[in-house]
Amino acid sequence: MPEKPVQPLDVVLIGGGIMSATLGALIHRLEPDWSIRIYERLADVAEESSNPWNNAGTGHSALCELNYTPELPDGSVDISKAIGVNEQFQVSRQFWAHLVETGALAAPETFINPTPHISFVWGEDNVSYMRTRYEAMKDHPLFAGLEYSDDARQIRRWAPALIPGRKRSQPIAATYSPAGSDVDFGSLTRQLVDGLRRDGVQFESNHVVKNLSRRKDGTWELLVKNEVGQSRSRIAAKFVFVGAGGGALQLLQRSGIPEIRGYGGFPVSGEFLRSDDPAVVVKHAAKVYGKASVGAPPMSVPHLDTRIVDGQASLMFGPYAGFSPKFLKQGSWSDLFRSIRLHNLRPMLSVAFSNMDLVRYLVGQLLASRSRKFAALRDFMPSAQPGDWHRITAGQRVQVIKPDRERGGVLQFGTEVITSADGSIAGLLGASPGASTAVPIMLGLLERCFPDRRDHWADAIRGMVPTYGKRLSDDPALADETLTRTAATLHLHR
Repeated sequence: MPEKPVQPLDVVLIGGGIMSATLGALIHRLEPDWSIRIYERLADVAEESSNPWNNAGTGHSALCELNYTPELPDGSVDISKAIGVNEQFQVSRQFWAHLVETGALAAPETFINPTPHISFVWGEDNVSYMRTRYEAMKDHPLFAGLEYSDDARQIRRWAPALIPGRKRSQPIAATYSPAGSDVDFGSLTRQLVDGLRRDGVQFESNHVVKNLSRRKDGTWELLVKNEVGQSRSRIAAKFVFVGAGGGALQLLQRSGIPEIRGYGGFPVSGEFLRSDDPAVVVKHAAKVYGKASVGAPPMSVPHLDTRIVDGQASLMFGPYAGFSPKFLKQGSWSDLFRSIRLHNLRPMLSVAFSNMDLVRYLVGQLLASRSRKFAALRDFMPSAQPGDWHRITAGQRVQVIKPDRERGGVLQFGTEVITSADGSIAGLLGASPGASTAVPIMLGLLERCFPDRRDHWADAIRGMVPTYGKRLSDDPALADETLTRTAATLHLHR
């Protein structure tokens, strides 16, 4: 029989990824006397979406991701989402810089490295779009230093591998920002959790939260299984965060909170081509994003990325989308089916019927031959040779299906924070740009779940994130000072 719960913990974090690690680090600094415990179902932290080989590690700052700057029907380019994403990333950078300055994180190069961000397109229409996008972004304080060129010689100087083997007659264009970065979220997560453990926070690996229910006193009771010893225990918590990646949906459903009603998940698997050959890697030191093909979802934007993991540079190209009913890379084949409820059946069916272009795209990806997939790499790197690359399976993404009164349901390509009315439980659903914006997402979660503590915490938060409560877009001088300061601390380019 499971043990009965004892005195409630102040905070339980479910999942050992970047979200739980970030929230734990924030809470521990704001309330050092609170008891915190982290449960992770696998043997170590950052083994799912936060693992460096399960994500592109872009450090999403909207410098190069074209899906954040859509072209409008009148031919103009909307950069509002790009501004919002960059604003969020600057909040994360400030917190990381604070942790480096205080010694809570090791040298910046152990988790973040300067890596130019480049947008690259070909074809007359795309070149026109790129020029318009550049004109819309170049004078904004968050995108200062952005450069544009449609000259192959200049583009070759920025990213040598993009040009050799390409037809001279092909119209091409690129934008270049030296302010980009590559982030190893696996290393960052491990360092954050290690710091919490040194300060007495309990971390329990190989522990699965099987169920959770609200007690009469308003606290939560969790049934936890130790996967190693097969023992079970019951623990109580005043506040629960479900940061279990794709596993968050089912745990929130089991909690019974009405706020999760109608929500569903659409799992998408992915693959990348990877090269560790020094002779290949040395030819490309940047993250280059292109445009998604017609009908493809935003998360399928093709990119050729430098990745720096444990000090070693590699290249990744992708993603190639696939389908698996698993909600986690190391999940169950029945995950999708077990997530279906009467209350989310209509939204899920509505999304299935209204996103046939996505279905066709996924089918096309599944049926694509190896040579066809490699041809997509050669669109970026014409001289690429098959023998230099091998396939890796990326992390599993679960896109949010959100209930909608008019349409039944909508497919959302982003993150969604779900909180109970009393703020005693919260969870995170969705994917990109998730990890890069973990700090502002978790600060927003704290505001929603602990409104009575907001004013009390404000000064402490500003000590970690000096621009807390402000928008850099509204103050060019503050934006310049903030970007310059954090770049210096994190050893990045301004």
